[in-house]
Parts: sequence; structure tokens; C-alpha cells
Amino acid sequence: MANVTDLQTKYSKLAQEYSKLRAQNQVLKKGVVDEQANSSSLKEQLKQRDQSLRKQEQEMDSLSFRNQQLAKRVELLQEELAASEAKGKKGKSKGDSPSQHGLQTQSVFDEDLQKKIEENERLHIQFYEADEQHRRQVAELRARLEELEKDAEQHQAVVDGLTAKYVETTERLQSDKARLEVKAQAMEREAKECRMRTEECQQQLRRCQSELNRQVKQSSSVIQEKVPFNDTKYSDYNSLNVPSHNRRHQLKARDVAGQALSFIQDLVAALLNFHSYTEQRVHIYPLDSSIEPISPLNQKFSQYLHENAAYVRPLEDSFLQLYQSITEDTVTVLETVVKLKSFSDNFSSYTHFLQKILPYQLKSLEEECEAPLCTAALTAKNRELQSDMKRVTSVFEKLQNYINLLALPSVRQDAMPQSSTSAVFTQLSACLHSLHDAIKEMLKHYNQKAGIEQELPTVTQKLCTTTECLLGSLGSLTSSTGKIATFFSNNLDFFTSSGYNPKGSTVALNPLQAENMLANKKRAAAYIQAIKKGRPQSVPYSEALSNRRILTSSTESREGLTQQVQQSQEKIARLEQEKEHWLLEAQLGKVRLEKENQRIADLEAQLAAALGGSPNSQTAAASTLTESHEEAEMELKAPGKEATLCTSLVGMLCTTPTVENVGDEESREQLIKTHYMARVGELTTQLQISDSKAVHFHSECRALAKRLTIAEKSRETLSEEVKLANQNITRLQDELATTKRSYEDQLSMMSDHLCSMNETLSKQREEIDTLKLGSKGNAKKNKGR
Repeated sequence: MANVTDLQTKYSKLAQEYSKLRAQNQVLKKGVVDEQANSSSLKEQLKQRDQSLRKQEQEMDSLSFRNQQLAKRVELLQEELAASEAKGKKGKSKGDSPSQHGLQTQSVFDEDLQKKIEENERLHIQFYEADEQHRRQVAELRARLEELEKDAEQHQAVVDGLTAKYVETTERLQSDKARLEVKAQAMEREAKECRMRTEECQQQLRRCQSELNRQVKQSSSVIQEKVPFNDTKYSDYNSLNVPSHNRRHQLKARDVAGQALSFIQDLVAALLNFHSYTEQRVHIYPLDSSIEPISPLNQKFSQYLHENAAYVRPLEDSFLQLYQSITEDTVTVLETVVKLKSFSDNFSSYTHFLQKILPYQLKSLEEECEAPLCTAALTAKNRELQSDMKRVTSVFEKLQNYINLLALPSVRQDAMPQSSTSAVFTQLSACLHSLHDAIKEMLKHYNQKAGIEQELPTVTQKLCTTTECLLGSLGSLTSSTGKIATFFSNNLDFFTSSGYNPKGSTVALNPLQAENMLANKKRAAAYIQAIKKGRPQSVPYSEALSNRRILTSSTESREGLTQQVQQSQEKIARLEQEKEHWLLEAQLGKVRLEKENQRIADLEAQLAAALGGSPNSQTAAASTLTESHEEAEMELKAPGKEATLCTSLVGMLCTTPTVENVGDEESREQLIKTHYMARVGELTTQLQISDSKAVHFHSECRALAKRLTIAEKSRETLSEEVKLANQNITRLQDELATTKRSYEDQLSMMSDHLCSMNETLSKQREEIDTLKLGSKGNAKKNKGR
């Protein structure tokens, strides 16, 4: 049911993502359409600019032509002026008044000509400047138009790529959706079957619970009737009160030991890493051993640290042996756990190792404080680390003492009462919490020290890397000690409780009682095996179920087929008997009919002969005929003529002896014999057909059994495929999330780019408007001039 709900939520998420991508695709299409509209408007504006440029070129051509005409006019005026001057020189003698008038007109023409020449030069300059500016603007606009076209092509390519990816993603998601729907339907069917099986199992569980409750009540009544054996004079005899084997306690003890083993393995790995990285740090800081030799103290410290695996590895090995010694068929109490002593010895050796390396650790930190670049803050952190190491070592010594106390009952009996055991477990739990706090404090100070060391100018990359590894090992050590402390606190009730107590006594279980308990358990198991000795050997439950299903199906089909064959054979035999009976009856009736026909013909002949004679003879013939009929009837009904039983090789036949049928017995016997021989041949062929059908049905049953095994295997493969499909679903969801993020990033980039494009287009429109205004002003000025 949870898988179906997960699939429905996944389908809803996929539909939401599909709608979002569809909306985003619409936005992209709209942006592309807007860009295409803008590019078309820009092309139209470019055409308009080209048209205006052509108009201005035509105006320029007309102005240049007009300028040439004016230049020619000026040349003509200059020639006329020169001619008029020459004429004036010749006509000076004629009079002063006409010459003065000519000079005045000449000066007016000269001024007008000079103004025209200046205006022409100014117009030439303005025209050249306007032409250059127009060319520059046209070149800039063409370059911008090319850039915009390139950008539009790039955007179109991006949009096409996104559309193709969107289509591919949509098709893939649709195919995945269809496949997942098919799988969901199959899983729904399996869920329905599982529900039905669950209901059946629940019903069976209820029945089992009711039966077990009844048995528990019966057993408790029997137990209450029994009286424990308590000898008040000799307490040693109380060992006969052997408790029952607590399987639940054993399973809990093995589970707890397995969890503790995993935590011990993590602790051992963290301690190995911590000592190894500490050794590397000693070789690097304060003196690098690759450059100059380190101090003898650090050399000795490094040598001791190099031997850490010899003290740390046995902890994991001894605890693994302890875990392996706790099984379902053993008794797990402090008095019987012998392997705890070896773990205690290995822990004591590791504690001695810590005590041995503690002075070297303190001296190494003092050497770091004596380094020339050691600051006051770094010295303070080293002092704090020294106190932390002392505290950790002292906590390990306390743990050693408590573990030795717990291992003592397995060596010497009556070493510690039950109340003291509970107190030791409580103190051990508190000590584990203090160990976690001490290592956590050491990690904090080491982290602060690493931050100060990274600020030093002489720090190397090797030292930074080693320090980071050392901090990582301390972090894992802190995590493992915290897990161990929490685990011990959570299971403290189990450790302090006594799983085995003799009946009527509060004294702890001793090894003799444990041996008796295990012996009684073995004896009970042997007794049960002896009871079941006549029964067939047991098989695994799953194999038994599969065999039962195969056997039931094959047996049912075989029994059904056998019954059908038997019924068919009985029916065939019954029908054959009826058929043979009626065939015989038909043959007998035929023979009798022939006899009667012959007799009737004889009588008719006699009657005809009699009719040809006298009437007396006719009456005599008639009386003879009636007498013959009466005789025939009397022959059939006479009690004196009883039926006779004819026996032959083919069977028995009951006949009524008459005079006429005496000679026909042999012919009838031959007919019956041929009929039965033919019938025997038919039955032989039918028997062969039935045998072949039986062989065919047997082979079919074997094929069905094989198909059933193949179907079971295919079901297992399909379950594996369902698991793979779930993994593929998660992978597709991750891919969908990544594609979603990439699409969102691309959409944000596209929106930013569209904004920038809109800004550039607005700027270009403004520039085009200013250029239009400038060109219109220039045109108006040119027209005014």
C-alpha cells in the first residue's frame, strides 16, 4: 500500500513538473516570437534608413550639381568683372561719374560673390560632416543589426535545443509513466494478494494465540502445583532447583553483544587512526623528520605509537570471541561468560599502553610550547590538551577496574553478589559518559589549536593535512564513545537484571546449574527426537510448502484424471454389456422371425391346399391351423418345457428348447463368437488408446510441475525487477530534479538575456529616433538654405 501511495505522489509530482515545463515552454515561445517581431521591425527600420539614405544621396547629388552651376556662374561673373574692369580702364578718360558708378556696382558684386563663396564652403563642410556622420551611423547600425541577428539565431538554436530536449523528456516521462502504471497495477494485484495472505495469517495467528494462551494457562496451573526443592540445612542441594532455559534472554543477549561488537569495532578503528596520525604529527611538528632529525624523546614516543595495533587489535578480536560464545544454546550470565576475562586482560594491556605513552605525550606538547614561533594562545591550548590527556587516561583506568570486576565471577564463584553487580554496571555506564565528555573536550581544544597553528607563517601543507586527519579521527572517536555510552545506558536494565534464577531462590546462577540446565535441554531435545523417530525426516519450511503445493496440484490432477478414466471405463463396459445383450436379443429375434415366417408360409400352403379340396377338409385345415397356433402358444407357455442354459467358450446363453432351434445352435454360437472376437479387438484398441492417454496425462502433469517451478523462479526474478524498477524510479527522479534545476537556470538566464535585449532595443530605438530628428533638422536646414 505504501508503494502505491509513493507512486501516486510521484505521478502527481511528475504532472506538476510537466505543467511547469509546459508553462515555461510557452514563455520561451512567446519570447522567440517577440524577438522575431523585433528583428522584423529592425529590418523595416533598416529599409527606411536605406530609403532615407538614398534620398539624402539624391539631395547631395542635386546640391553638388547646383554647386557646380553656381561655380560656373561665379566664373562667368568673374570673367564679366574682368571684362568690365578692362572696359573701365579704357573709359576712365570719358568721365568720372560712370566709373564711380561701375566701381560701386563692382564692389557690391564682389561682396555678394565673397558671401556666396563662404556659404558654399560652409555648405561643403557641413555636407561632408553630415555624410561622414551618416556613414558612421549606418555602419554602426549594420554592425548592431548583424549582432542582433546572430543573437537571435543563437537564441533560436537554444530554443530549438530546449524544445527537442523537452519533447524527448516528455516522451521518456510518458513511457516511464506507462511502464510505472503497468508495474503499479501489478503491484496492486500483489498487494491485494498480500492483503488476503495477511488476513489468512492473522486468522492463523489468532488461532495460534488462543491455542498458546490455553497451553500457557495449562502449564501455569501445572507449575503452580509443583513445589520447589529448598533444603534449609544444606544449601548445596539447592542446585537441584535448575531454572528453565530462557531463550528470549539468550536472543536479547546475542543482539546486545552484536550491537556492542559493532561499536567496539568503530572504537578500535578510531583509536588506530588517532594513534597513527599522532605518530605522523610527531614526525612533522615541531621538527620535520625529512629535513632534520627529531628529538630522542619524540623518537621513543613515535616508536611506542607505532606499536599501537598490538594493543588495540586484540580488543576487537577478544570481543568477537565473546560474541561468538553467546549463542541460543548457551547460558549467558557473568558466571558463565569465560571469554569476558580475555577481553578484560586485553583492555588492561591497552590501559597500560596509554599509561606508558602519557608522559611522552606531555613532553611532546612541552616541546611544541618551547618552539620559537609558539604563541601564548598556542601554549595555553597545549596545557589544556595535557590536562585532557591525563583525564582520558584516568577514565580508561576506571573502565579497566570495572571491567575486571565484571570478569571476576567467571573465574571465581561467589566473588560478587547481585547487588554489587548492579552497582558496577551503573558506575560503568557513568564512566563511559565521562569518557565521551573527556574526548569531546579534547576534540574541542585540538580544533582550537589547529585554528591557531594555521595562522603561523611556518605551517606546511603536510602539517595541515595531518592535523585535519587527526581531527577527523578524534571526531569518529567522540562519535563512537557517545554511541557506546548511549547504548550502555539504554540497555542498563538488561545488564542489571538476572535472566536466570533457581526456583524459590534469589541467589545467582552458578556454573553447575548452567550445566544441568543445558543437559536437561539436550535431554529434552533427544526425547522429542525419540518421539519423532518413526516420522519422516523434516525438511525446511519453504521447501515443504513448495513440495506440498506441487504434490497437491499433481495429486489432485492425477486423482481427477484417474477417476475420470475409471468412470469412463465403467461406463464403456456397462454400455458394451448392454450393447452385446441387445445384439444377442436382436439376433435371437431375427432367427425367431425367420422361423415364424417359414411356419406361416407352410401353414398358408397347407391352407391353400385345403381350400382347393372339400369343405370338410377346409374345416379340418382350419382346425389344424388353430391347433398349430395353440400348440405354438402352449410350447411357449407350457411349464413343462423349461429354458435350457447353453455354455460355450464365449459365455452362457439361456434358450428355450424347441424342435426347430436345435439345429441352429451351432450357427448362433458361431455368430456370437465372431461378435465377441470383434468386440475384444475393439476393447484392445480402446485399452491401448487409454494407456496412451494416461501416459500423455502423466507427461502433462510433469510439465505442469516444471512450469510451476519456472513460475516460482520467474516470480523471484520479477520481484528483483521490481526492486530494480524502484531504483530506476529514484534515479529518474534525481535526473528529473537535475533537469528541472538546469531548465530553471536556463530560463533565468534567458529571462536575463531577454531583459538585456529589450534594454538594447530600447536604446537603439532612442538612437534611431534621435538620428531621425537630426536628419529631419538637417534636411530642413538644407531646404532653407
